[in-house]
Amino acid sequence: MTQISTKPVATSPEDAQRIANSEAWLSLKAAASEFQGLQVKDGSLADVATAPRATELVATVIESIKTLRGFFEHDAAYLDKLVIDLQNWSDAGFGVPDFLDSLMEFQPQTQRLDGLMHLVVFPMYTQNGSTNRLLEAVLVQVIWPEFIANLEDGEYSNKLFVPLRFIDFTAGYDTNSAVLFPESVAIRETPSFTWGAIFQDREAVRFRKVLKDASAITNLELPADAAQLLEDQKLTEETFIMWDLIHDRTHMRGDLPFDPFMIKQRMPFFLYSLEELRCDLTAFRECVKIENDPKSDERTAKTAKLVQYAVIFDRIFRFAITGSRVRNYDGLGGQLLFAWMHQHHVLHWTDTKLAIDWAEVPAVVSALGDAIDELYWKSIDRPKLAHWLAAYELVSATVTPHPASVWAKGPDALPLTAPLREITDQVMDDEFPLSMFYEALSKKMTATIESTRGMTGATEI
Repeated sequence: MTQISTKPVATSPEDAQRIANSEAWLSLKAAASEFQGLQVKDGSLADVATAPRATELVATVIESIKTLRGFFEHDAAYLDKLVIDLQNWSDAGFGVPDFLDSLMEFQPQTQRLDGLMHLVVFPMYTQNGSTNRLLEAVLVQVIWPEFIANLEDGEYSNKLFVPLRFIDFTAGYDTNSAVLFPESVAIRETPSFTWGAIFQDREAVRFRKVLKDASAITNLELPADAAQLLEDQKLTEETFIMWDLIHDRTHMRGDLPFDPFMIKQRMPFFLYSLEELRCDLTAFRECVKIENDPKSDERTAKTAKLVQYAVIFDRIFRFAITGSRVRNYDGLGGQLLFAWMHQHHVLHWTDTKLAIDWAEVPAVVSALGDAIDELYWKSIDRPKLAHWLAAYELVSATVTPHPASVWAKGPDALPLTAPLREITDQVMDDEFPLSMFYEALSKKMTATIESTRGMTGATEI
């Protein structure tokens, strides 16, 4: 097995599997997994009596990293600092971990080379997985096709975005988590984060499984080009990379409220629904432009068309019925898109058969994106509460609120002079319940959605 030089070099699929099957990686993975059982939520040891065993396990992790380092010389600065952070944590008795120094050395966004591997070890939580900051280890590989590099180098610059595929992982990623974010790592202070990684192989295979079953259940006849997504994992991965490239950059672009996320502020969950949907519909509209741009090459134009299918199918089939009904903002976004398309007569549920008028879809879906954009543009001149009320009006005009909703009764029913948190508290956990269509679909699709847990690009559907 050829070791990797200091200059970043792609790893072949065969060498990637050899690394994943090596004694060093398997020892690291086993030691980290056992160590997780000794930790509590903040990452420290649950019982100081386990410190001797914890010390042995971390020593194994350190030795494994040193053995594997030769395959990751492009990450030498990170891995060297990681060993120091692990040793310092061990020497201090395994209190609350602090891996800021090694995290600052890990900069995958500077090495976006198709096929480049990274060994990533941190005490961290995994979104949609464990909420505890446990010691996780993951082998990953960058996915960076040339046409994506060209898009990113042009009008769709997104220097923070890193698309990945799984090679192997510890238990925190044997879940629904499809992201690797520096924000999740245990650190002593919060720096300016410079990257965010998404596991496109998991997103793609999960999408393919859900679309396959949902289209069968609803008797939806897929267009020929969309049907290719069911058969081609690589094509679907590239579709999701293009979607996420544009989506992620949109969060900080456009006529936005000062802070569209209202970071660290509690607000009605339907506002998060609109922000995520805004970014997806921006990706949709941009891909309509790319598809029809005579300057787009064939591969780019084809993928742009597939992104449009992916946005619609992932949102109306998976997002809408995944997760609990407690402030499920992604679920509501899926419900809103489905209802909007249905009420604008491009989506039909007739004779227990779902049909979509694809020729009319771009204009109708783009109109929803335009409506959200107008809401944001007007919000710049509105007080926060007025923006919240306008956002609720936009959503509730299409998705029916719960009959018991106070918000649905209008502003006069709300304590408008109370602190904003009290007004937020009036929003029901399931303010916009599933429609009868989705109640029935959920019962038939629950097993499929649950089966996608832990999937990777190597999983057969």
